[in-house]
Amino acid sequence: MTSDPFAVNLAYACSLLPSIAEVCRRIGINRQQFNKYLAGAVRPSRHNMRRICDFFGVTESELLMEPARFAGLVSLRKPAGRGAAPQYLDAVENLHRLSGEMGQYVGWYFRYFYTFGYPGHITRSLAVITEKDGRHLWKNIETGTDPDKAQSRFVGKYEGLAFHLGHRIHIIEYDVLAASSITQLMLYPSYTPRPGHLRGVQTGGSMRRGRKPAASAVVLEFLGERIDIRRALARCGLFEPDEVDDWIKRLIENRIDAGEWVFEIDEI
Repeated sequence: MTSDPFAVNLAYACSLLPSIAEVCRRIGINRQQFNKYLAGAVRPSRHNMRRICDFFGVTESELLMEPARFAGLVSLRKPAGRGAAPQYLDAVENLHRLSGEMGQYVGWYFRYFYTFGYPGHITRSLAVITEKDGRHLWKNIETGTDPDKAQSRFVGKYEGLAFHLGHRIHIIEYDVLAASSITQLMLYPSYTPRPGHLRGVQTGGSMRRGRKPAASAVVLEFLGERIDIRRALARCGLFEPDEVDDWIKRLIENRIDAGEWVFEIDEI
């Protein structure tokens, strides 16, 4: 039997769950490779070590401590793997595991599109992609003045997830304040160290128009990893088309050409 503290502690943590097979399935590590960890033959890569620690709700230093101390520490906690990632979340976790490199997309963006709720107007909102525990999170804030009610300000807050799948950037967001809508973005990736501009299509539906399903072109303009948030928000709002740069308008134009049957967007 191995005397490697890591292997002993890993085996003890696994014993708190129904089976090693379930642990491997939910973490997303090959069973044969995981058996090598349990035998003390090899140590996990940095990436796999983080996934194991996240699953069991421990730190790497705790997983490497003297086994008696580790057992005492874990016995005082509810194992993260027992309740933190129920089976119905497996599909989302699989998307995170399958997602490609997203590091270059972390940072702040202006988001441009012809708004669903105020026909003929362009929205410029402020969005950010962050990374936490190997997962990429999305937040977007829309603010502006209702063109039909000059004194009426509005704020929209959205949160969601970002993935790099099939050589496309996918973003899914929901309305935090109303919790009544979901929007999906599908964007062309960047082939440079920093994204510059990401162009694609988004789908959703405005409450002002009865949640009628709609699609529009959308562009994300990269601002940087660190910005003056207050100043950036001050530049957001609803705009008449003549208040927006011509090149942005060309990128977000919504048009189905003659002979085409679906709305598609070309790469920049």
